[in-house]
Amino acid sequence: MNKTLTDRIKISAKEAGFDLVGIASAAPTGEDDRLRSWLDQGCHASMSWMENHIDKRLDPTRLMPGAQSIVVLAMNYYPGRISHDDPSRARISRYALSHDYHRILKKRALGLLSEIKSWSESIQGRFFVDTAPIMEKFWAVQAGLGGMGKQGLIVTREFGSWVFLGEILLNIGLKQDEPQPDCCGSCRLCIDACPTRAIIAPYVVDANRCLSYLTIEHRGEIPPDAASEMGNRIFGCDICQEVCPWNIQRATVTNKKEFLPNPIHVDLQLKELADFTEEQFRQKFGKSPIKRAKFDGFQRNVRIGLRNAEPLPFT
Repeated sequence: MNKTLTDRIKISAKEAGFDLVGIASAAPTGEDDRLRSWLDQGCHASMSWMENHIDKRLDPTRLMPGAQSIVVLAMNYYPGRISHDDPSRARISRYALSHDYHRILKKRALGLLSEIKSWSESIQGRFFVDTAPIMEKFWAVQAGLGGMGKQGLIVTREFGSWVFLGEILLNIGLKQDEPQPDCCGSCRLCIDACPTRAIIAPYVVDANRCLSYLTIEHRGEIPPDAASEMGNRIFGCDICQEVCPWNIQRATVTNKKEFLPNPIHVDLQLKELADFTEEQFRQKFGKSPIKRAKFDGFQRNVRIGLRNAEPLPFT
């Protein structure tokens, strides 16, 4: 394998602003049984696209014929401590407090890919960030970036689980990194802390119960038992990350200004959001991941947050 070219790619990735970079072989994952079992149990809820292109999820050469290596990239997005003590204020998952990360990673990664391709006319590649059926967390483990956490997220030793991932497939052989071992041991804090018991087994998350899924992807009403656990969370849920010892001990505030909280997304009053029109929603959140919930879902979440913030009547 080409060690010199591998080193050159890693140096360029860091210069492009990526905090972590690792390399894995673009061989079939061997995750057939685990993926199909998760789907057969219906743990993907209404995310029917997870059932599509399974062959490509399991074998990256179906995504890019001739692919030999996967360059896995990560960026630390941790914005620092955010106060959520006031139940009248909207609580939003940390990853959505800034600009849409897809655009940020894509711009930097495409620049990196363009540089790599400039080194030789024979080099071909493709970049992905949530844009194709690729098992990015599996590849992050294989590329040595981190271990799989019991909450279903990659946990890095440098930044905990506060990282965004992206992948570049290349048609060249590169020196592979060693896969990361399990990082959780006997710890089950994330499992015990999940208010809806969405982590049904270590490393297995049932989206039907997950507040992140319910507040972002789910359309229609949220089951009452889950709604009562939302509190003022109107977009996503960071509970399993907040209790993770790796995050408590290793998280450092990102040095990417694009990932620092946008002031207009931090101090949001539920009562004000309840009066938003669809046009106001688009104007305020059009460049934010929050738009993923869509206007109807967002307003549903706000209404639940307002109900949860109401003081309990005396009995």
